[in-house]
Amino acid sequence: MFLPLKSAAKIVKYVWDKSLLLLCRHWLNPVALIFLYNIFIFLYRVGIRITALWNVKARSWIDGRRLLFERLQESIDSREPLVWIHSSSAGEFEQAKPVIESLKKTFPAYKILVTFFSPSGYNAAKNYLHADYIFYLPPDTSAHAEKFLRIINPRLVVFVKYDFWYHHLNAIHSKGIPLVLISAVFRKNQLFFKWYGGFYRKMLFFFNHIFVQDDASFQLLNQLEGIRCSVSEDTRFDRVAEIAQNFSEIPYIRKFAGNKSVLVAGSTWPDDERLLKEMIDELPEVKLILAPHEINKAHLNDLKDLFPDAVFYSSLKNENQEGTLNEAGILIIDNVGMLSRLYHYATIAYIGGGFTKDGIHNTLEAAVYGKPVLFGPNYKKYREAKELIEAGGGFTFSRAEELKAKLQTLLTDTNIYQQACEASAQYIAGQQGATKKIMNYIQENRLLTN
Repeated sequence: MFLPLKSAAKIVKYVWDKSLLLLCRHWLNPVALIFLYNIFIFLYRVGIRITALWNVKARSWIDGRRLLFERLQESIDSREPLVWIHSSSAGEFEQAKPVIESLKKTFPAYKILVTFFSPSGYNAAKNYLHADYIFYLPPDTSAHAEKFLRIINPRLVVFVKYDFWYHHLNAIHSKGIPLVLISAVFRKNQLFFKWYGGFYRKMLFFFNHIFVQDDASFQLLNQLEGIRCSVSEDTRFDRVAEIAQNFSEIPYIRKFAGNKSVLVAGSTWPDDERLLKEMIDELPEVKLILAPHEINKAHLNDLKDLFPDAVFYSSLKNENQEGTLNEAGILIIDNVGMLSRLYHYATIAYIGGGFTKDGIHNTLEAAVYGKPVLFGPNYKKYREAKELIEAGGGFTFSRAEELKAKLQTLLTDTNIYQQACEASAQYIAGQQGATKKIMNYIQENRLLTN
């Protein structure tokens, strides 16, 4: 049986949460809860090692932490001033980037260490030029946390959005190192706000300040006396704005688009792709650029079977295919790193993931270019998607017929199209500024100048 890394983590978390509820009903003391937490961390590591026998991501999780402390000691001089930034995965790293780059610009003497829990985050960052050191986060034990801090000796620690690890946070707090959480989102059904969630609530008090994305999160935290928090919005708005401002042309994509209407479908899954196939055959005047979420060989072969007349981007780069560019109606992107720029060429953007249990991917990368943004029905846990719909720049659908109707309306009614474009652009512009608020806090409280 195949058990993905993310699924294994969810199972362990579910069992932990239910055990916490059961044991708290019997007034289990804090020491026993930490003991229980340590058992679950141990079981999770054992589970990862077993899963690594057949799962590539789990194997990467193990391999990336092999000889971790030795490599840290070889790379980092503990006497150098350093800021530690932790992101769980690739999505959270996008939220970290504006803060990392502002820190490098404002405090050039400081080194930046970036850590990740997941292989996808580590792989997305390993060539990132603004970080001095990039490593995996050590497994969350008391001994690991103490040893890690002893080696890196950070002056400031920034966690992004979530990824609450008790021993790491406790060690940072107990040593008096300033600790900040940015771009956080909280919901009332989380354990922090349950009567039996004291163990989780304690971790929130380790932070010197928590920057949340919205007022709902702020109100929830304000129920907990002593939590220091403020609304800063989401640093991803600053990130996508910076990408759009520094846009660089992709010549092959410009030639492919020509003067045609272009639908750019990003981070698509098989359900998205089957729906797009059903729809695009009835809109021959529209060109499709498809950037799938998975670009392994098997999935690319499936896409070629689904779209037999499509061309791959790699074939355009490797051969002189000027004629193919003009004639082709469907282009499949078989690399990573281009998606945020692809939306520049869209007449309309389609965001994948709306038919999966995890929901849609990043809508902001498309909206920043002032494009109408379409996505499937599983979007409700994403604040920016809901707000984009309310603003008039986002549109949702459940079936191919609905998608086709929305596309035809946007493509044929100039007024509706322009209104949607303006709504997307204005929404992004109105949400920027989180990075500045975070940097102001760091400077005003002299966290890196003492």
